[in-house]
Amino acid sequence: MDEHALFRHFLAALAYRGGKCLRDAPEAFIHYDTGNGRTPLAILAHMGDLLDWTLSMVDGQGRWKAGTPGTWDQETARFHEGLERLDRRLASGGPVQAEWPRLLQGPLADAMTHVGQLALLRRMAGVPVSNENYFLADITAGRVGPDQAPPRRPF
Repeated sequence: MDEHALFRHFLAALAYRGGKCLRDAPEAFIHYDTGNGRTPLAILAHMGDLLDWTLSMVDGQGRWKAGTPGTWDQETARFHEGLERLDRRLASGGPVQAEWPRLLQGPLADAMTHVGQLALLRRMAGVPVSNENYFLADITAGRVGPDQAPPRRPF
């Protein structure tokens, strides 16, 4: 598996795991505030910023731009659209203008960390996502939209 394929699989894993936290999110969760950080909506918007930044680095520009959060539905769409743009770019096989390990250790690991934050905040807000054995999950490179496979083996 080359870097393009591995990173595309990582994006699919981000879409799968992130999608579980985003689907069917009740209003009380979207604006849940622990008083110690960002709300889930702000975290989701930041994840969209991270994906935009990643694509910018892949293209050799490295531009960071923090956006203002929209609605939950808008930011959910932006998350998946960002994954789709990045996945298409990697699927093209074109040159990547950033170091692969730095993309992983920086914005992509950050985005996956925020998925974990959303999962934790959902549990704290009383609307947890179901547990799952992600090793057995049906995660496929290129499947980065909101329509994901159902869990294969919930815990």
